[in-house]
Amino acid sequence: MPKAKSTIQIKNRRASFDYEFLETYTAGIQLVGTEIKSIRAGKASLQDAYCFFAGNQLFVRGMNIAQYHWGSWGQHEPVRDRRLLLNRKELNHLFMEDKKAGLTIVAVKLFIADNGYAKLLIALARGKKEYDKRNTIKERDVRREMDRGDY
Repeated sequence: MPKAKSTIQIKNRRASFDYEFLETYTAGIQLVGTEIKSIRAGKASLQDAYCFFAGNQLFVRGMNIAQYHWGSWGQHEPVRDRRLLLNRKELNHLFMEDKKAGLTIVAVKLFIADNGYAKLLIALARGKKEYDKRNTIKERDVRREMDRGDY
């Protein structure tokens, strides 16, 4: 009997508005305690999440995973730095690109993979200027009008 497809997808909608994504990577997350149960319940937020290097490891900061309602003494800290799991080649590439001016690494989407593990979609991104944001809004409005048939 096949496993049911997970529908948990927690998105950082603000990131696509503020940043232009250059490259995306799927990273595993090192979780502790009841964090995976909270993620499966959909109790996580990526609103202010970004990635940074400490030594030669990549961490995500600002990701909020709420405490598990049914947990007892083994609760986790809701907001803490979590280590991301990528292979060495990807880490080296991101480390070199992160040093360049104007580039950052942002968390885009948190989801449960087919194998049951929590994964984080991260993107190497460049910040948008104000006029780029206006163009994005304009293109979205035009697309919405075309889909509606009010053109």
